[in-house]
Amino acid sequence: MIIPNWLYQRGKLTPDASALVSDERQWTFGELYKESLEISQQLHHAGIQPGNRIALLSQSNQQTVLFIHACWLLRVEVVCLNSRLTEQELRWQVEDAQADFLLIDDAKFAILDGLDCVTFSEVLQKEKKTYELVKQWAEDQTQSIMYTSGTTGVPKGVRQTAGNHTASALASVLNLGLTEKDSWLCMMPLFHISGLSIIIRSVIYGMEMRLYEKFDAKEAASQIAAGNVTAMSVVALTLDQIVRVMEKENMTTHPSFRAMLVGGGSVPLDYLERATALGLPILQTYGMTETCSQTTTLGKTDAKRKLGSAGKPLFFNQISIKGTDQAGEVGEVLIKGPHVTPGYIGSQKECSPLTEDGWLATGDVGYVDEEGYLFIVDRRADLIISGGENIYPAEIENVLLAHPAVREAGVCGKEDEQWGHVPVAFIVSESVTEKEILDFCETRLARYKLPKEIQFVDELPRNASNKLMRFELKNWL
Repeated sequence: MIIPNWLYQRGKLTPDASALVSDERQWTFGELYKESLEISQQLHHAGIQPGNRIALLSQSNQQTVLFIHACWLLRVEVVCLNSRLTEQELRWQVEDAQADFLLIDDAKFAILDGLDCVTFSEVLQKEKKTYELVKQWAEDQTQSIMYTSGTTGVPKGVRQTAGNHTASALASVLNLGLTEKDSWLCMMPLFHISGLSIIIRSVIYGMEMRLYEKFDAKEAASQIAAGNVTAMSVVALTLDQIVRVMEKENMTTHPSFRAMLVGGGSVPLDYLERATALGLPILQTYGMTETCSQTTTLGKTDAKRKLGSAGKPLFFNQISIKGTDQAGEVGEVLIKGPHVTPGYIGSQKECSPLTEDGWLATGDVGYVDEEGYLFIVDRRADLIISGGENIYPAEIENVLLAHPAVREAGVCGKEDEQWGHVPVAFIVSESVTEKEILDFCETRLARYKLPKEIQFVDELPRNASNKLMRFELKNWL
């Protein structure tokens, strides 16, 4: 499959349509293409060649959107660096990726000594050097590289191709639909697949992207209530924060708001029920870095009937449960489709993520019900085996989060002489005692699932996309 150069094609088709809205200004697709093209020519003058690999360290703002598009116009692979990493972690990823240059937003980040750095300000002062613009891309052309969050071990550099991203965007729009008034509220980090995928969907769909550098629950709630946006991507934590604002301010969801996509792990039923009561159309999704965002999504018509499900596979995708064909039987989730990465780079290059049959082993545990709906139970690596019984931390967390005084909850296993391992809970709470928590859990959890220890903390360890890092909880123990 030959894929059109996304921004070039969109700039030709709908040059006057709204493309990007930030707190500073608004761009049409024609303006976005023109300014990105100029930056790409300045990057070329700075010594960056088509086919190079660039590591990008930047903020989630409009300038980053322009630089990402500029890199793709120049046919440069972009390694999206997590700006929250330490200098040591950043160095490791840049070196592992064998990046030709490190491109830095010098308004926020310092140059890393010893690495071949080019800053945004240096690029923008360069003259423009023209190059031959490639108007069509090969399906297997690498567009982006993202390192896995490292929640299960050593980070892996995941290749994401033009074909992967295009297939993901098309599968999503076949499920969600598209209108001329669509505007996607983006408060996700652009170095994460949930943020980057919105940039890509915007140009493929011809859809406006309303960009914020950081998550702001009050701003999100007001935009949703005012009808300025029609879709948003969140995780469980940020969904809860938006819902709390809307409840407190007696806000209702504007009729034009069509989809609140919730990913990044299981969502407590309490959150879903409260969001639904506010009129928020919740669509639970399941995906990962290796699948360029969504693999399954729960349709709006099934949201109440299949509460807690991550839905069915999107049109081009397949899912399977390893070792079983029986509905309801729990096992490792396998994925296949054109959105799945062809492999890793760097130190993990020889470690293929795919089986001989082309399935991606996710490391997530789940089941498919009799109607084909996927339910994610937990991460296989987080499973607690206590006295021979399997305990999934997410199940305990969902119960804890249903308590009105609990803001956040994380559960992990602790070694125990008698049982092997027992669950321990970490809680962010407004005001509640350990006894009140345990009394609440006793009627909702089997005794062997009850937390044997509760620790009250100010915050839980989360990565840049606000996913809970349970391995850090184990380190705290």
